[in-house]
Amino acid sequence: MFTGIIEDLGEITKLNTEQDNLHITLKSKITPELKIDQSVAHNGVCLTVVNISNEEYTVTAIKETLNKTNLGSLKVGDQVNLERAMKLGDRLDGHIVQGHVDQIATCSSVTNENGSWVFTFSYDPSLHNITIEKGSITVNGVSLTVVNSKKGEFSVAIIPYTFEHTNFNQFDKGSVVNLEFDVVGKYISQLHRLYQ
Repeated sequence: MFTGIIEDLGEITKLNTEQDNLHITLKSKITPELKIDQSVAHNGVCLTVVNISNEEYTVTAIKETLNKTNLGSLKVGDQVNLERAMKLGDRLDGHIVQGHVDQIATCSSVTNENGSWVFTFSYDPSLHNITIEKGSITVNGVSLTVVNSKKGEFSVAIIPYTFEHTNFNQFDKGSVVNLEFDVVGKYISQLHRLYQ
């Protein structure tokens, strides 16, 4: 379980393909605190630490994960939003995030608002995921509030701190991101489809 509050930007140092799996090695300031078998969210994707060596650690993404996320398009040198699993009893500063990406989205516009930024994302509505105005959404692992909710599209407003401390500062029109929709909204949407 995660909160969507990013702890660090990890740098991809090595990518190794083995059959349908992708082994991702990263350098991060949180590496010394990690343990083998620990869950860490990478751009919002919960992955297990399988190896630690000095300031680098490795996680593995399987075919299912690569098919549903943007992890397969990573390159050496890319920065990834990182968050360790929350501790029981900690404050929930973001919202309940499972680390299970629902689908990808494409950035359709970035607007500089003279001190903040508005990012608009488009996604495939046929998968029945929904946003609601002022509801929660996770974009590349970042817990955010939805503005301008529409079918297959929504926007988020980004403050300078988030822009500087996440990989939002690397997004342009056409950037592909991971989305995890609000867990309560997913249950309600599913129930509505089942019982209409």
